[in-house]
Amino acid sequence: MPGHFEPIPGGGAAVALDEVEISIIRSLAVQLLELIGPGPAEDASADPLAELFAEGPSEPPSDPVLKRLFPDAYTDPEATPGPQEAEERRAHSAEFRRFTENDLRAGKRENALAVVRSLDALVAEGDDVAVLKLSPEESQQWLRTLNDLRLAIGSRLDITDEDDTDLLYRLPDEDPRKPMVMAYLWLGGLQETLVSTLMP
Repeated sequence: MPGHFEPIPGGGAAVALDEVEISIIRSLAVQLLELIGPGPAEDASADPLAELFAEGPSEPPSDPVLKRLFPDAYTDPEATPGPQEAEERRAHSAEFRRFTENDLRAGKRENALAVVRSLDALVAEGDDVAVLKLSPEESQQWLRTLNDLRLAIGSRLDITDEDDTDLLYRLPDEDPRKPMVMAYLWLGGLQETLVSTLMP
């Protein structure tokens, strides 16, 4: 179990994590929460229907990581549309973003919070290693957060395809990106084993 997820009875997953690994994942999840930003103010007197129909932003985020986490819905990097088609795509993307981004942010926030809370509840069982046991629902939240963390780190590292990932393995140890690369690759391994664990 060390370093990778394994299935547990009931459809969940478990992984053994040491203090350093717990600290790294927790720190990254907290940074993700800070990047996503706070949710709407929790006001008991607020109208729940008004919150339900609240409009979000219509422009894409300026931060490249947030752009990766909340991409435009109607873009095709392979296509070179004419001016009119490009304008139509921008308008459709803006409309879609306005009515979906708040919910997307709330979902990512909820998933990252679940990761932080599950790590905070861990108790080491010996040799400073703790076994994290996740229910099926928690496993899905972890899977989505691991994916978001990899997208965020990949964006910072300018990773756009598999060829970029291959180059990361050959980075010299003195490269300042090396710690971030190691985190990216390690999270990828965790994500892969969790996906395998959850497959029927």
